[in-house]
Amino acid sequence: MSTSSTERRIRNADGEWEHIAPYRVLWIAKIVYSGPFELFVASVIAINALFLAILTMPDISPATRAAAIAIDNIAMGIYVAELVVRILSYGKKPWHFFRHGWNIFDFIVVGLAPLAAGQTVILRLLRLLRLLRIFRFLPEVRILFASIVKSIPPLFSMSVLIGLLLFLYGMAGTYLFGTMLSESWGHIGRSLKSLFILLTLENFPIYLDEAMAISPFALPFFLSYVFFVVFTILNVLIGIVLNAMDEARAEARVQVDQKAALTELSALVDMISADGKITDVEIIKLQEEIDRLRNG
Repeated sequence: MSTSSTERRIRNADGEWEHIAPYRVLWIAKIVYSGPFELFVASVIAINALFLAILTMPDISPATRAAAIAIDNIAMGIYVAELVVRILSYGKKPWHFFRHGWNIFDFIVVGLAPLAAGQTVILRLLRLLRLLRIFRFLPEVRILFASIVKSIPPLFSMSVLIGLLLFLYGMAGTYLFGTMLSESWGHIGRSLKSLFILLTLENFPIYLDEAMAISPFALPFFLSYVFFVVFTILNVLIGIVLNAMDEARAEARVQVDQKAALTELSALVDMISADGKITDVEIIKLQEEIDRLRNG
């Protein structure tokens, strides 16, 4: 007997309904999307992070170090088992597992570890990257990550503008103060270093007092730099990120609404197909659900 679409809907750990495609193995998918399963994997990642931190301490005993390494190896085994179970849940179409970005990230981070067994530095970096997998279990962090990705194109344009302004101010600082203050402004590299430090306004009074002692242009130079670059441009950058975050949250809400609409539509189809009769009222309700889903 075929499984109805209602039976193929499960609630994930975030409390949202997930429709399980017919080609997937339902009982495995229920395990993968269950709250206890995700809580267990997230706990393993957190414990793994703790013992990786312990391994960086210089004065730990050999027994503690051996225990930490053993726990790291056990965690790696759990990651591999989890990855295999999640791929198996896709049944006859395991390649559909790679349709999701986080799944690709998990596969790369976990799959590359055996290949880097002889490379200590690379293996340690992969261990650190494995800890990023915990983001998959934190919806708000996923939204933040999506907002950062969305803000990359406008941030790149603003970065070009900031780079140009820093170069102009760096050249001007070299011309104005380079002769007398060679340690801070002796050439373009030192000038850019000083300007980067000034982005946080750290040591601003020191830089200003030193420059004012040798040039009458020091005050307009530093005040214009602080106003145009530090205050204005950086605030624009923050605004871009916040706007991208709002867009990411809106997209996440739309996805949740679409999933809810699909769930209601599937339930309506099941109700219609249960008695084999379709009334005019049911057709109208079905059409309304389809229109609502189309319009988002």
